[in-house]
Amino acid sequence: MIALLQRVNHAGVTVSGNTIARIDKGILAFIGYEKGDTREMSHKMFDRILRYRIFSDENDKMNLSVSDIGGRVLLVSQFTLAAETSRGNRPGFDPAMPPDEAREMYGDLVSYARSRAPGTESGEFGADMKVALENDGPVTFLLRLDPPR
Repeated sequence: MIALLQRVNHAGVTVSGNTIARIDKGILAFIGYEKGDTREMSHKMFDRILRYRIFSDENDKMNLSVSDIGGRVLLVSQFTLAAETSRGNRPGFDPAMPPDEAREMYGDLVSYARSRAPGTESGEFGADMKVALENDGPVTFLLRLDPPR
């Protein structure tokens, strides 16, 4: 499982010209599922996102989590994170979880996230989304969880 985190001042998702999600200060998390990822991994990843210390404390050190600052999380599904890019000039998507499974996993993640962090927003799985953001820093981190062997 892959999560690309961006520390943002604000971010939003538009589908067909309508804003469906918006947050102010917090984390925009693009989520990619790979074959073999599990529900437990998805929950573990969200818990890690909530605890990940990427916001500055009073000494300007990245020492605070989104929970510590009272920020919000915006989850956006992005299957392209699971692309095979190690060779050639065109990405391959064999590592990506099949769409029906990924839709179910993402829906479960959104439900879990909202139970753990009320105010969590989400994009629309499979939609042609337009994502607008103001990256604060810029600060961006790639988190990975590998399936159990």
